[in-house]
Amino acid sequence: MTTEDGPRSSAALPVPPAAGPSGPPLETQPGTTDPAKTDPAKTEPVSRVTDEQAGRGEERPARDAAEQPTRESAASAGAGSARRPTASGRKPAPKKKSFMRELPGIVITALVISVLIKTFLVQAFYIPSGSMENTLLVNDRVLVNKLADKPDEIHRGDIVVFRDPGGWLGSGEVQQRGGLVGAIRKGLVFVGLAPAVGEEDLIKRVIGVGGDRVRCCDGTGHITVNGVRLNEPYLYPSDRSQPSAEPFDVTVPPGKLWVMGDHRSVSQDSREHQQQPGKGFVPVSDVVGRAFTIVWPIDRARILHRPDTFKQPKLESSTP
Repeated sequence: MTTEDGPRSSAALPVPPAAGPSGPPLETQPGTTDPAKTDPAKTEPVSRVTDEQAGRGEERPARDAAEQPTRESAASAGAGSARRPTASGRKPAPKKKSFMRELPGIVITALVISVLIKTFLVQAFYIPSGSMENTLLVNDRVLVNKLADKPDEIHRGDIVVFRDPGGWLGSGEVQQRGGLVGAIRKGLVFVGLAPAVGEEDLIKRVIGVGGDRVRCCDGTGHITVNGVRLNEPYLYPSDRSQPSAEPFDVTVPPGKLWVMGDHRSVSQDSREHQQQPGKGFVPVSDVVGRAFTIVWPIDRARILHRPDTFKQPKLESSTP
């Protein structure tokens, strides 16, 4: 459009005065500049800048509105990943090891402990004969304290397990198992999971220790130790009236023991081996340990105590 002042841009057209309430145009107040009378050269840049700013101002909200969901989703994702470890408060639990993987180690540890206990502390033994009836019956299982194998730890009246001093076990007294069953049993005995049958071990009661004089019998038919008569209620009932059918009078050498079974009429004990090189005495060095309890069968489980007759003050004070 062309005016008398020269070419004008459509953007620089003068704004007509606003109409008043009655319709006629309002007069500008004195001292103000009428935009219509402003120099176009001066107003054009202002109007262009204003329009550009207005255009940017209109486009920015739209662009911000379009970008805002993306920024919010990214922020929420970042916040979610940052909060994830914090929400649980702990690291993921490590995977548990399989029981089957741990089982071999458990078994090996148990076997090692069993062997150590059996070797140094306690061992189970099986009673194969009736020589200690009725104190110990056939098939009883007893526990033996292997620490009680020294002269000062073995006392009169103790029940001890000892190795064969030589020739005590007859060929038919203990029947050994062979084949696979025997091999399995020996393995279980070795690790302490089965009681020893007693192929080379015996179990008897100590009657005299080194230095003691043991005699049978006095005028009343009792055995005496250092002149002290023994009252033996633990004997097999039919043997109580006659503690020994064979008379004997021995003095026990130092470091040796005189032992007898509680079922005297069937026991092959010190009395029966006096003609052998050891003269019926058992070296303390052959003692495996002291039997202190019956553990099987359950109805017979009990502690094995020293009989009171061996605790007589006169006998306790006698010096071997």
